[in-house]
Amino acid sequence: MNKILVSIVFTVILVLGINKVTDIIFYNPAPQTSAYQVNVTTVASNETQTSSESSQTGDIMALFASTSATEGAKVFKKCAACHSIAEDGANKIGPALWGVLGRPTGSVASYKYSKAMAAYGKNWSFEEMNGFLTKPKDWIKGTKMSFAGLKSAKERAAVILYMNKNTNSPLPLQ
Repeated sequence: MNKILVSIVFTVILVLGINKVTDIIFYNPAPQTSAYQVNVTTVASNETQTSSESSQTGDIMALFASTSATEGAKVFKKCAACHSIAEDGANKIGPALWGVLGRPTGSVASYKYSKAMAAYGKNWSFEEMNGFLTKPKDWIKGTKMSFAGLKSAKERAAVILYMNKNTNSPLPLQ
């Protein structure tokens, strides 16, 4: 029994000793500076920050001057896989969008909306559409639209202009 106990203790001491010896032989000091440097810059002007925030959050009307429905047609190609914009276009994965601006949300009779969209109860205004296109799942919690959203405010404005053009009664741009 003594031989077994001594051999176990000797093995543990040997492993720990080898570990300490290799730490001494292969010593590698920690670097003095980080390998990845992060440069932080602050916004010098509150005016720049405010205009950026307003263009992202809600002042879509101001962005209409910087884009066009033609640009919106190009951006709408991201939407065309799921939505039709033609006057008598059929529903696809999503509802047909002819004349969407100005009508109530969830109002295409031949399309089965999610409970959240059907119960939302607002009309599609420029501001509503802008918020929804930013990130649909955040704007209307529970919607089944899985689109990630358009992060660029200019792209959203262009698509909204394009949708406003594709209707029998476009909303006034005031």
